[in-house]
Amino acid sequence: MDLDLSGKTALVTGSTRGIGLAAAKGLAEMGAEVIVNGRVAAAVDEAIAKIRHARPSAKVHAAVFDLGNAAGCAALTAQFPDVDILVNNLGIYEPKGFFDIEDADWLRMFEVNVMSGVRLTRHYLKRMLDEKDWGRVVFVSSESGVYIPKEMVHYGFSKSAQLVIARGAAETTKGSNVTVNSVMPGPTWVEMSPTRLAARASATGTSVDDLVSRMFTERRPASLLQRYAAPEEIANLICYVCSKASSATNGAALRVDGGIVTNPF
Repeated sequence: MDLDLSGKTALVTGSTRGIGLAAAKGLAEMGAEVIVNGRVAAAVDEAIAKIRHARPSAKVHAAVFDLGNAAGCAALTAQFPDVDILVNNLGIYEPKGFFDIEDADWLRMFEVNVMSGVRLTRHYLKRMLDEKDWGRVVFVSSESGVYIPKEMVHYGFSKSAQLVIARGAAETTKGSNVTVNSVMPGPTWVEMSPTRLAARASATGTSVDDLVSRMFTERRPASLLQRYAAPEEIANLICYVCSKASSATNGAALRVDGGIVTNPF
C-alpha cells in the first residue's frame, strides 16, 4: 500500500490543535510538506514545533490567516497558490437551543464551517484538475451532519452542507486522478474538551464526570465505541484518504464515528 507522500504539499486548515494538528502531523510523517493554519501566530508556531518534534526532517510552513472570511482565504491562496492536498478541517461549534440561535449565529457557522472550504476548494481543486491531474480534497464533516444534534442544529446544518459540497465537487473530477471526499468523525476528545465540558457543566448544574458518563448513554447511545475517539484515530482515516492508496475512493462520505450512525448505507 503506497502511503508515501514525498514531493506532495498539504494544507490543513485549523491545524493548531485537535484533529487538524493530528492530521498535519500524520501527513508530515508520510513525507508531505505541510502548511499549518491558524489565526494566532503563537499557536501556529507551537503546532509546527510539535510536528517537527515528531518528524525532525519535516518541511512545515506557517499560514497565519483567519479563514472565516473571504479576505483571509484570498490572502492564504495568494501566499500558497498551489497545493496537492487540501484538508478542510476548520470548524467551530457551540451548544445552543434552536430558539436561541440568532441570524448572526447561523451566518457565522455557515461562513466559517462551509464557505472556508468552498473558497479554498474552488481555488485548489481547479489547479489540481487543470495543471496536475492529481490531488486530494478532504472535508472534515461530522456524524452531526447526519445525526443532527438538537442542542446545536446550526452546527449540524453546516456539517450536512459539507457532505453535499464534497459530493458535488467530486462530480468535477470524473476520469481524473483527483478525488474529493468527506470524513465524518464522531465525538472526539481534543485539547479544549475539558474546558468546554466544564462550562457546560456549570451552566447545567452538573459535573464534568457526569457529562462524560452520560455522553454515550443519553446523547449518543447508538455509539458502538462507547468512548471519545482520540484525534489520531480520526486523522488515520484522513491521512489514508489523502494518500495514493485511496485512488478508487471518490465522492464518498466516510464514517469514523464509532458506529453512532445506524444506517448501514
